[in-house]
Amino acid sequence: MAQEDVAATAIADLRREAVALEHGDGVARDAERAIALYCQAARLGDAASAFDLGWIYANARGVARDDALAARFFRVAATGGIAQAENMLRVLGEAPAALPDCLIEPAPAPQEPQTPISTPLTPQDVPKPILDLVNKIAPEFQVPVPLVIAIIRAESNYDTVAVSPKNAQGLMQLVPETARRFQVKNAFDPVQNVRGGIAYLRWLLAYFEGEISLVAAAYNAGEKAVERYGGIPPFAETQAYVRRIVSSVGSLAQPFDPNVAEPSPLVRQYRVRTLSN
Repeated sequence: MAQEDVAATAIADLRREAVALEHGDGVARDAERAIALYCQAARLGDAASAFDLGWIYANARGVARDDALAARFFRVAATGGIAQAENMLRVLGEAPAALPDCLIEPAPAPQEPQTPISTPLTPQDVPKPILDLVNKIAPEFQVPVPLVIAIIRAESNYDTVAVSPKNAQGLMQLVPETARRFQVKNAFDPVQNVRGGIAYLRWLLAYFEGEISLVAAAYNAGEKAVERYGGIPPFAETQAYVRRIVSSVGSLAQPFDPNVAEPSPLVRQYRVRTLSN
């Protein structure tokens, strides 16, 4: 069974049980359990479950009414294409930017410290010209080599001429806007592409104060999406991407140069939520 089919089946099963528990359909009503199941489905990218959560809190279905929290769920549902959620937002008012806590993917457990940035990597699966290029450029920007390799592998699988449906190009899949931002004239030139991608990673590391989960989420979905959702966006692709990068790097935090960018105000609240989980 394809990965997409597995996810769709999991969402359907979660929603079926959640609906039964919310409405007492064949089982005793249990609002708390229903909410937990809807949250799991929404974390997998199900916008309908996010709408259901908004409806529960807007109408006090087994819980105290909470219009602000309802609006946050409706905003997620609207982003996922649920038109009725936009109507609810017009009634409740625009949602705060922070993602509801139950939709935040738990941070992966810390692993062994990664190889220091001054020590070149020599994994067998990395083409030597690309590894040599990264080992040459990354130290100039004080960006960890393992992070760059992980991004390249996830983005293009070392294909120098890769192009995504969103027109992201080259080894580090730079979209035209990011290429211009970091002075990349030819995104298919490996040297320019890697230098531009590493420069972007240096900026993200400074902006998110070395929080790898946020850096990876921003590289995949954009820093504006991370800011809007108050952390890792509730997109299945982005959450899987973050897990992959963190697993490859083997660390949740990396050194950064605070002189590169003013830190995002999001970082402190993200750390508080992470520590409390």
